[in-house]
Formats: sequence, C-alpha cells, structure tokens
Amino acid sequence: MGEAGGVPEGQPGDAEELPPYAERVLDVADAIPPGRVITYGDIAEWLGEGGPRQVGRVMALYGGAAPWWRVVRADGTLLPGAELRALARYREEGTPLRQAGPASEGHVPRVDMRRARWDGVTGADGDDGGDGAPGGAGTHT
Repeated sequence: MGEAGGVPEGQPGDAEELPPYAERVLDVADAIPPGRVITYGDIAEWLGEGGPRQVGRVMALYGGAAPWWRVVRADGTLLPGAELRALARYREEGTPLRQAGPASEGHVPRVDMRRARWDGVTGADGDDGGDGAPGGAGTHT
C-alpha cells in the first residue's frame, strides 16, 4: 500500500471508500497551511478520538494525496525513508528547521516545532486568515 519509509502512495481510487475517521484525519491534514506542521497526536486530540498511531496509520494508508510532510512526529524528526522528499517540501514552503548537530546520524535537520507547529487557527505568516480551523469543508468527501 505504501512506499518504503511509510510515505503513502495515495488513497483508494474512489474517495467514498475512505473510512470516516480517515476522512476526518485527511481533512485536518489538508487544512495545514504551507510552512506549518502538526503532530500525529495533535490531530488525534483535535478530533477527540484515536491517538498518534491511528493518525499515522491513516496517513500511511491514505495520505499520499494529502500534504503528508506537514504531519510530523512530536520531536520534529523527519519521516524515515522520506527525509529528502520531506526536506525539499519544507525548504520550498519555508518551514522552520533546526540544523542537526555533527553527532546526529546523517546530519538531517529537524522541523523546528516551536516555530513551525500549527495551532489550528493561524496561517503560515502568523495571521488568522479566517476560521482556518481543521475539519472545515473537506476535500475528501
């Protein structure tokens, strides 16, 4: 179903095949502004159900068409096996990163969670651009 490293290939051909929970997770992922990120646990908390593992499973199975690189681990580490693709997206979008120290394996940067974490309201520039809240009009219905 997914490629090496857990990066999803895509979702089933017919969006109506999505389980309701998966649809809600993907709606939140779609709402994340460029340059911002949200954790797997944040999404579960926002939805009031499931947990980080359930959100991660949804992203792995169905998240290929969603901005998967904007849903991250709480420590900001990049998705194993997809680091270079995610890093290219972060740089393209201006996502705040923290450079890895020389002791870090592979010297791959992390997302700067303090600066990049999305609160579900404000946009990439810090302005509240309307309701902006996850779970609004979804694109997966």
